[in-house]
Amino acid sequence: MVSSVLMLADYPQPTRPDGGQKKRLITSVCLVAVFLIFLYVYFGSHSDGESALEYGSRSLRKLGSSYLGGDEDADLGGKQDESATKFGLEDGEDGIIPKSFPVCDDRHSELIPCLDRNLIYQMRLKLDLTLMEHYERHCPPAERRFNCLIPPPSGYKIPIKWPKSRDEVWKANIPHTHLAHEKSDQNWMVVKGEKIIFPGGGTHFHYGADKYIASLANMLNFSNNNLNNEGNLRTVLDVGCGVASFGAYLLSSDIITMSLAPNDVHQNQIQFALERGIPAYLGVLGTKRLPYPSRSFELAHCSRCRIDWLQRDGILLLELDRVLRPGGYFAYSSPEAYAQDEEDLRIWREMSALVERMCWKIAAKKNQTVIWVKPLTNDCYMEREPGTQPPICRSDEDPDAVWGVPMEPCITLTLIMTTEQREVNCLLGHCCCCSLVTYAHHWRTRIHSNKALGITGLMQELWQRRVEKYWNLLSPKISSDTLRNVMDMKANLGSFGAALKEKDVCEAFSTYPRTYDLLHAWTVFSEIEKKGCSAEDLLLEMDRILRPTGFIIIRDKQPVIKFVKKYLQALHWETVATSDLSSDSDQDGDDFVFVIQKKLWLTSESLRDSE
Repeated sequence: MVSSVLMLADYPQPTRPDGGQKKRLITSVCLVAVFLIFLYVYFGSHSDGESALEYGSRSLRKLGSSYLGGDEDADLGGKQDESATKFGLEDGEDGIIPKSFPVCDDRHSELIPCLDRNLIYQMRLKLDLTLMEHYERHCPPAERRFNCLIPPPSGYKIPIKWPKSRDEVWKANIPHTHLAHEKSDQNWMVVKGEKIIFPGGGTHFHYGADKYIASLANMLNFSNNNLNNEGNLRTVLDVGCGVASFGAYLLSSDIITMSLAPNDVHQNQIQFALERGIPAYLGVLGTKRLPYPSRSFELAHCSRCRIDWLQRDGILLLELDRVLRPGGYFAYSSPEAYAQDEEDLRIWREMSALVERMCWKIAAKKNQTVIWVKPLTNDCYMEREPGTQPPICRSDEDPDAVWGVPMEPCITLTLIMTTEQREVNCLLGHCCCCSLVTYAHHWRTRIHSNKALGITGLMQELWQRRVEKYWNLLSPKISSDTLRNVMDMKANLGSFGAALKEKDVCEAFSTYPRTYDLLHAWTVFSEIEKKGCSAEDLLLEMDRILRPTGFIIIRDKQPVIKFVKKYLQALHWETVATSDLSSDSDQDGDDFVFVIQKKLWLTSESLRDSE
């Protein structure tokens, strides 16, 4: 209606005797239209959009502005001024100092930008649903990004602390109870008042993950029915993990399980896992490699994971083979392993033939579960008949290249290096922990032993000192149970994560909102500038994945710290501590450590629901 009036004013009209009166009428209509637009924008932003209300020490202060809303097919938000991404600008120069970021609509409280189903529909991406491409990452172009703050859901509460969170979470934080009803006979989860309880059950282990885990250890003859095999089994990949109770109950055995599942018909299962404080991430065995280098896991697990392992010449099983270490296991609990109907028997025969050609052997088979083991050497591969499928991967194929790399239906050979080769590789920055000797060590020995790592212990000692300094800076704000989910945004050799081994934290990988208690950004901002990326986008993404009251540690140069400080109020962050490293022998080119805490803020609607 308004646009019609404006168009009318833009086009010349036929000359009439009352032309002056006509022009005055048109002018009046235009003024009324402008006034109506103003009223719509003003009151619309106070009703449909939500302003951010921040919890202070005494009262609530209004800090935000309305969300970037509109039609689903409209522009989803524009880019900030690129000049703001330039570090090193003095105050008062060309850089901008925003007073606030807009707040997204409440319906986007669970937005995952690169896994946004609405984006796929809007952009009309041609994806092969049979290959699960719609569950893979598809990031929005710049003009369709949500450059706004993701609000918590209505009634959001600070998450329950670990280890209590393993067994219960606030229902308001993940207000989805359909799984409790759908899996009510399998003990996945139970709604109880304001909380969701996790009894530890699963589709294949109704009576508890702990008993199921003990049975796997018993099948492998591990001492005391402990799956960690006296510390030699440390890393596990659980495919199709549900709410990750399998991984949750392995943590007490010093086993880190990365739980993997897509955002499929079960929707929020990974979100539940992360809220509980269990390492997990949204992902799928589709067309791209898993985001892990070769030989990353000692055990892969699939319990009723509903994956067709025979598809595309066994490409998905070959991807598991790539990420399994030599001598690693694949535990498979599924009807195909025990059922006697014709279809299950056919799948079992074909799967058995496939893994035999892959040189896997049955380590144990009992009741509903079979456990295969990957060979320790390349001997079996070399003895296969010429032309045997699947083939050996090409010699020029890098098994450790993973980001956006298509899967290949081929077998990755085991890398066996001499001590001298390992040391040279390490100096060149390549894999220096690939020798088979590393797999015989207790996991704690692997963290500290020079021989196991193939490098001197200097880097580990350096990060041990740095982490202790971080904790000293955080000490006024944290207690022993404050931090659980941690992301190291630049892992390098993993020394930061290794230095956290006594802190009772886990390092998860996911892009759900409100996932992490602590983000560690070591020179991340300095490097993103070199790549021509937007620092504002990075700030908004860090805010999205950080839990309210969570912390950020930025270790970078002084111009970066000054840049971030300009955005503290806009993001509802506050300074915890700043440490000058200019005279520190550990600085390694970094100038400052800047510690930030995210405040708890709710939209006005969420606040009303909370009250």
